[in-house]
Amino acid sequence: MRKHLVRTAAYMTTFAVAFSSAVMSADAKTTALDVLVSTGISYTMNTNATALSELQQDTDEAESDKTDAVLGETRLPGQEETATVVDASSLTGTSDMDVKSSTGKVIQDTIIVSKGYTSDLIAASGSKDDEEEAFKKLVIAQVRNYVNVRDIPSEEGEIVGKLYNNSVGNFIEEKDGWYKISSGSVEGYVKGEFCVTGEDAVELAKQVGTRIATVNTTTLYVREDATTDSSVIGMVPIDDELIVMEELDGWVKVNIEEGDGYVSTDYVNLSTEFVKAESKEEEAARLAKEEENRKAAQKAAASRSTSSSSQYVDTGSYAPAGSGTGQNVVNFAMQFVGNPYVYGGTSLTNGCDCSGFVMSVYNNFGVSLPHSSAADRSVGATVGSLEEAQPGDIMCYSGHVAIYAGNGQIVHASTSKTGIIVSSASYRSILSIRRIF
Repeated sequence: MRKHLVRTAAYMTTFAVAFSSAVMSADAKTTALDVLVSTGISYTMNTNATALSELQQDTDEAESDKTDAVLGETRLPGQEETATVVDASSLTGTSDMDVKSSTGKVIQDTIIVSKGYTSDLIAASGSKDDEEEAFKKLVIAQVRNYVNVRDIPSEEGEIVGKLYNNSVGNFIEEKDGWYKISSGSVEGYVKGEFCVTGEDAVELAKQVGTRIATVNTTTLYVREDATTDSSVIGMVPIDDELIVMEELDGWVKVNIEEGDGYVSTDYVNLSTEFVKAESKEEEAARLAKEEENRKAAQKAAASRSTSSSSQYVDTGSYAPAGSGTGQNVVNFAMQFVGNPYVYGGTSLTNGCDCSGFVMSVYNNFGVSLPHSSAADRSVGATVGSLEEAQPGDIMCYSGHVAIYAGNGQIVHASTSKTGIIVSSASYRSILSIRRIF
C-alpha cells in the first residue's frame, strides 16, 4: 500500500511539472488546469496590473491672467458644499486662484487601486468594508477642471502640480482648510473646499473610479454566460484591459467587440483606476514628448511612398478637414474593407485582428505601433473628445481599437463574422483617442 501511494504521488508530481511547461489557452472546457484546481492544487498567476485613464487638462494660462482664473473657480453643478460657497465675482483682484476652466486637452495618468487600496495605502483583505475604509482616505477633486497643488497651505505657495477634476490623492493631513495629499509624484496642499474626503469620498470614489480586468493568460475566452459550459463569444490576448461592467462570484461581466460577456476572475487581475495629479515637470515632459512624437511621425510619413493610397477613390464621405497625412492613412485603410478578421493576425489581405489592422496600416507610413489594443492607448498624442478627432486618429475601446475615418465613422477589423468594416465611432464607449499625425 505504501509503495502504491508513493508511486501515485510521483505520477502526480510528474504531471504537475509537465503541465507547468505547457502553453494553453485559458478557460477551455476540461483542461488539465481544471483538473488541478478541482483537486485543490494551487498555481501562481501574475499579479501585476496596469491601467490607464484619461482626464481633462487645461492649457495653462499665465498666472497673471486673473479673469480666466476667476471664471474657473467654481464647483460642479450639484456638488455638496463642504465649505463656504465661493462667489466668483468676489474673487476679482485676489492674488491667486487655484482652479481654472477647461479647454479640452487630455492626459493619461492613474493611481491603481488593487483590492480597494491605492499603492500608498496598506493592503488588507480586500473585503468590501476594507475597500470603503480605504476610500475614506482619498481626496477627490470636484472642480471645473483642476485645482493647483501647492508646496505650503497658502495661495502664496509655489504650484507643484495639478489635481484634475475627479482625480484622486491620498489624504495626509488637514491644515487651515487645506488638505495635504500625495498623488503620483506630487505631494502638497490643495484647498479643501474644492475636494471631498472621508465619508463623502466613499460613494464618489466608486463613481469616478474605473474597474479594470487585465488579462493575465495567453488567450482568454469571453463567454456568453458566467459558466465554463457557456459558448465562447470572443477571445482576448494577454495584457489586454477590459472594462468591468459587473462583478459576480468568480466572474466579471466585460464588454468586447463581439458584445457583453463573462470572464473567469482566475484569469484576470482586477484593479480600480483613478486619475492622479500631474507635476509641473511631468506636464512639461508630456507636452514635449507629444510634440516630438508628432514631428517624428510626420517625418516618417513624408519619407515613405504612399502611392498605394492613390488606388483608393475617396467619395468624400470620410474627408472632413484635418491632417493630410491622417487622411492618407484612412484612404489606405479603406482599401481593405471586406477582408477577413483573424485573431492574432497582421495581414491586411489574408486576415488581421483589430490591433494588427491598426499596426499594419500605420506601418505603411513608417510608424511602428504595438500589437495590443491596450498599449495603443498610450501612443502618440491625446485627443480630448470625438468632436476634436481627425481622420487617422486611433480610437480605443474596451478590448478593441480602430482608425477614425472622419464624419463620426471608424474603419476597423471588427469580428470574425464581419471582417474589416466601417462603423459609427460612437457605437461603443470610447476610452481614449490618440493622434499620431
